[in-house]
Amino acid sequence: MKTEPNNNLRQFQQVLEIIEKNNHDKTHLITILQQVQDAYRYLPPQVLTYIATMLKMPVAEVYGVATFYAHFSLEAKGKYVIKVCDGTACHVKGSSKLLDTLYSKLKLSEKKHTTDDMMFTLEAVSCLGACGLAPVMVVNDKIYGEVNAKRCGEIVDNIINAELGEG
Repeated sequence: MKTEPNNNLRQFQQVLEIIEKNNHDKTHLITILQQVQDAYRYLPPQVLTYIATMLKMPVAEVYGVATFYAHFSLEAKGKYVIKVCDGTACHVKGSSKLLDTLYSKLKLSEKKHTTDDMMFTLEAVSCLGACGLAPVMVVNDKIYGEVNAKRCGEIVDNIINAELGEG
């Protein structure tokens, strides 16, 4: 009789593969964390503990790196991460209206960043490096420039429709 692999082993298999690909080298910690976050869309606490154990590092050191860099997230993110630039150029050109529209449309707030269905995460960021296209928003890796409130709502509607098979 064949038994199912242990749930924990299955849960950490992808992390183990990433660590092995990086030769269990603790000097590759940032790379490992980036690759794990790409796989999970965030860094779950139990995974950080597992990484620390596998690299023979203090858990506090791994957490320290994960919390030091703004790129890393310890909170689960939605399938679509929407970043709205609120840097000077974008703010002057109305990025706050984009944020207001998205907060309302997605039923989010400055304290609640991810929809209950884990479809969207909304982040206001300081700069996306595309000031000439202000105001700018990015959905995952796709950049949208010169966005107004109506267009940002349409972008989200298009994503929802595509997810529902209507787009």
